[in-house]
Amino acid sequence: MPAERHRAGAPRYAVGLYRVSTAEQGQSGLGLEAQQAAVRAFCAGQGWVLVAEHSDIASGKDDRRPGFQAALVRCRQLGAVLVAARLDRITRRAHTLSQLLEDGISIRAADMPGADDLMMRVYAAMAQKERELISERTRAALAAAKARGRVLGGDRGYRPAAGPDAAAAAQARREAAERAAHRLVLEVEAMASDRPRSHAELARLLTARGVPAPRGGAIWTHTTVARVKALAATAD
Repeated sequence: MPAERHRAGAPRYAVGLYRVSTAEQGQSGLGLEAQQAAVRAFCAGQGWVLVAEHSDIASGKDDRRPGFQAALVRCRQLGAVLVAARLDRITRRAHTLSQLLEDGISIRAADMPGADDLMMRVYAAMAQKERELISERTRAALAAAKARGRVLGGDRGYRPAAGPDAAAAAQARREAAERAAHRLVLEVEAMASDRPRSHAELARLLTARGVPAPRGGAIWTHTTVARVKALAATAD
């Protein structure tokens, strides 16, 4: 769903996105706080209204991270600008950046204050080309190594000390579901703030607005709404 075009005279909304790669950085707050300060100062300088802020502790190559997805939802709903301290805080995947721009989402970076949508498109194209050149150089280096008789890949004799931990995987899925519920319940509560709404009515509204369901689908049901509200309530 393309972002709504900005109307002349209307306030320009912005959504802040912050990311660090490790739990240690996230717990210290230093990395996130520095990014938050940069984004807030940039938005204030532009005269934009910062309506939401989302953060992740994850790799920039993971486009499924919850904060990133929640920020995109808000941008699409409000026609807001997605703002980060640096472009790599949004994504490290050049084609993802290109796709966001193609979808009509405006992107800005606090460390590139003069860059507009056109410059962002040029940057994305250059980043994609660099990625392709790196891939070509890697393939050429591997081919040269193979030609010299070097053994590539194969069994290096490594064996994991233990098999997959099913209990840990199940716990990780539960924690991810709880995070998604807390994020999505804000959308549900906002829709019901003016008057009480049934679960079925909320499901229709969430589907119409393109809000991703907890499991990543596009269709909400009254059962999905009830489960999100119940899970968020039990996790509080």
